[in-house]
Amino acid sequence: MAVLKKKKVIQEMKVKRTLEKKAVSKKTRVKIKTVSAEIRRRGKKKIKVVAKSKKSPSIIKKFKGNPIIGPVRNSFWESEAAFNPGAIVHNGEIHLFYRALGRDGISRIGHISSKDGIHFSGRSTSPVYSAQNRAEAKSHYPYTSPARLVYDTELYPSGGGWGGCEDPRAVKIDGRVYLTFNMFNGWNSMRVAFTSIDEKDLSLKNWNWDKFAYLSRPGDRQKNWVLFPEKINGKFAIFHNLDKGDPSRVSVAYLDKLDMYLAPQGSGVDSEAPDPQLLPDHIVAWHNRTRSAGAPPVKTKDGWLLFYHAMDKDDPGRYKVGALLLDLKDPTKVLYRSAYPLVEPDEWYENDYKPGIVYATGAVVKDGTLFLYYGGGDKHIAVASANLDDFLQKLKNKEHAVLLKKTIPIKIL
Repeated sequence: MAVLKKKKVIQEMKVKRTLEKKAVSKKTRVKIKTVSAEIRRRGKKKIKVVAKSKKSPSIIKKFKGNPIIGPVRNSFWESEAAFNPGAIVHNGEIHLFYRALGRDGISRIGHISSKDGIHFSGRSTSPVYSAQNRAEAKSHYPYTSPARLVYDTELYPSGGGWGGCEDPRAVKIDGRVYLTFNMFNGWNSMRVAFTSIDEKDLSLKNWNWDKFAYLSRPGDRQKNWVLFPEKINGKFAIFHNLDKGDPSRVSVAYLDKLDMYLAPQGSGVDSEAPDPQLLPDHIVAWHNRTRSAGAPPVKTKDGWLLFYHAMDKDDPGRYKVGALLLDLKDPTKVLYRSAYPLVEPDEWYENDYKPGIVYATGAVVKDGTLFLYYGGGDKHIAVASANLDDFLQKLKNKEHAVLLKKTIPIKIL
């Protein structure tokens, strides 16, 4: 009986993998396959994968030396991937907390820092945070695959992992560093969790994290909630939904304390926090498939700047990054939205493992420069940057933005 149940779980996972592959257009797959062979032949030199968008040029530029961080060969915990980093500024340095994967397929958190936002040093030689070990992850059978205690890219295509803490986002609130992350215990259990540490411990690199707690409830499929980097009206603010059917509005929950029983409930279409996977496609600005928030919002003089993920109606199957500017007093109100994708997966490091993925989970401002950190192809870390004032001015310009004053709500069925 147990064997049959296990076979059923594996079969369901393979179906998910098949559907994911079908989501990428045949034309794109051919290009990726050709370039992947070229990457292997040339030793992974920088090669552009897909033709650039014909839309307006991006107002944020990728670093020419990308990727800035990648896997470490022969490492037990990050030999396969280092990607999707959370970012904060502390004591004049930018700190990245990134998702790492080793051959055991468990996601752990690594740390590295930089004074200029581009060149990083002090990379941790062991995980700075692990939500669970191999034995704990194995205990979730049959929702994980304990018979395959390895990095399995077929059964678990999203990063290849099958347990642990995924895709950390970082903020500083009232003297503490908070990490939110996706706690993954198989396809039937994807929940948002968090931990925190005193910023003094960060300065000393004493990784005395609190025991993690869940933000989303059992049975609710949630992956991409992000915290605002300060309390709003004395409450924690959680950004939890991009798509309310009205492009001028998003969803923010206000909590007296971080507790899953105070947080939004449900993940169905009619729930407080619907799973983006379940929502129907509809056109908003440049995209028809709205996915998730990326990095925690960045506070600017013109509003809360939020980067998000979506899929282009003219280029299905590839994750791209757009931006919203939200009202400072009422962040559920969208003031401006980028009229085209700002970061697209066109470089070799954005297609090296999982093709067509840019996943922006860290955004900070240092010395007037906006840095956006993202995972490329579920394997590497890259950065794009811009002068913040120039970026905001262009984002509000009609050439680059959709101004949202009067909108007609879109009915979500």
